[in-house]
Amino acid sequence: MISPMDMSLIKIIGDHYYIRRDKIVNKTTHRGRLFFDKFERVDAPLNLNVMREHAAKKIVVAHDLITKDNKVENIVFDYNGFNAERFYHRAQLILREEGFINFTAYKTKTPGHLHLYIHKGHTALNEGYSLASKLSMMFASKMPVEWKVFPSMDVPREFNILILPYEVYQKERGSSWSKHM
Repeated sequence: MISPMDMSLIKIIGDHYYIRRDKIVNKTTHRGRLFFDKFERVDAPLNLNVMREHAAKKIVVAHDLITKDNKVENIVFDYNGFNAERFYHRAQLILREEGFINFTAYKTKTPGHLHLYIHKGHTALNEGYSLASKLSMMFASKMPVEWKVFPSMDVPREFNILILPYEVYQKERGSSWSKHM
């Protein structure tokens, strides 16, 4: 199980969470596309017991990336490619060059897939959308696109959620040589 300290690096919105069901909970149309939602919102605090059940793979739990007052704490890359080491290394170099000094990569249920959380702090939702898009374009200039980036305007707001990570892959906390320090 991932430690509470490593989980706290994400700054999870903990006043509610989402649990995956075996059936379609909701259908949503967004920008001419139909989305089928298998995650049901639970309006209860995301506590340690729920996280333990998730870590034991008894349930699948997701957390929201957008606060109720339309702020984001993290820009997240959901990497679904074949070479996680290369993705993380290149992303790390780009993020350092752009002045991002706090980011953490977590392993997901699928081996070789990562969730790269870039810790931004209280950021307005529209600024989060534009920053996510900008970083995605920077990554795309250096490597093949094998990820989704969140928050995203391409999906409905209630789809800007991510499954809780299972284990830390690598983390970076502050660097004295960052150009924006």
